[in-house]
Amino acid sequence: MKKETIQQLIELRHILHQNPELSGLEFKTAKRIIEFISECNSTEILHPIGETGILATFKGKNPGPTTLIRCELDALPIQEINNFEHKSGIEGVSHKCGHDGHMAILCGVATLLSDENNFNGTVHLLFQPAEEDGEGAKRVLNDPLFNQIKPDFVFALHNLPGFSLGQIVVKNETFSCAVNSMIIQLSGKTAHAGEPENGINPALAISEIISNFNLKIQSDISLESYCLITPIYINMGKKAYGVSAGFGEIHFTIRSNSNKNMDRIQRELIDSVTQIATSHKLKPTIDWAQQFRANENNKEAVSFIRKAAEINGYDIFEKETPFSWGEDFGLFTEYFPGAMFGLGAGENVPSLHNPDYDFPDELIPIGAKMFYQIIKEIHHAH
Repeated sequence: MKKETIQQLIELRHILHQNPELSGLEFKTAKRIIEFISECNSTEILHPIGETGILATFKGKNPGPTTLIRCELDALPIQEINNFEHKSGIEGVSHKCGHDGHMAILCGVATLLSDENNFNGTVHLLFQPAEEDGEGAKRVLNDPLFNQIKPDFVFALHNLPGFSLGQIVVKNETFSCAVNSMIIQLSGKTAHAGEPENGINPALAISEIISNFNLKIQSDISLESYCLITPIYINMGKKAYGVSAGFGEIHFTIRSNSNKNMDRIQRELIDSVTQIATSHKLKPTIDWAQQFRANENNKEAVSFIRKAAEINGYDIFEKETPFSWGEDFGLFTEYFPGAMFGLGAGENVPSLHNPDYDFPDELIPIGAKMFYQIIKEIHHAH
């Protein structure tokens, strides 16, 4: 990759970092990406896809396979505390997950596809909105514009603080966990606090639900039965001391290391809530939010990642257990064969979602070369 191209990509990343936008509101971000990739020889740019997303298509010399590579557009509602020149200019919003770097990497892939054009088939570069709230992948996959896209393989990466800078982190099967947020509402009946027997108070049911869920926790992520249930929020009644509460609400996040396990755990939790609520004469309502399917990596796709890392001379780390966080690329790997890999962001650096985190610019050419080498392995031109 040319030095001037790398410098352009770093400048683009800094502009994106200075102008972060929250999930579903990535209008200016999308505009900047379109301006950059319009200079590349893509055959088509679809926008908006999934409301604010972009799909750039590149055609090779001859017919061949179809590969989709995806990055994310959105930032987080976190106030940045860094003081460097490219710090966020938007109050309370910043790129603390490194999506600015992921976008720069895909723009780098666009320049390589455009400049070298040494492949067959079709490559789609997807700049996906709203990863952070778990809605973006769903929106893209449900968009009629996406119906015509039938990739043979899908790929994505995530930068990983805590791993050596530039190290490629690979794993067969589950790469990142399934994560669901469960919202339980319990409707009873208010009464005078001096006559609680005349009402239906949700306090004991809430206590039972917490205890019941706690028994289902298996916190060892190396075990197949891994299940982490974390209480997030509880609300009950009002600050009216003469009134026995008649309504309660409790939220949890649930993590599991496979989609199959998550589906089973969800059914068990619903049954437990229904049974406990009924025994206390409460009416339960259960909703789910921010649902992330597990990234279940395809073995063949991971072999392309390993080979690309070897050809580029990058250090490979074989991860034994999945990451406990969720990433909505899992919805793509549920529909299409594919894989996510990690890109080490340095061992002694701030963690993701920390207010002082910043994506390392050194990773931009590494990520771009990785994806381009994967494309060459799958789409090799004879």
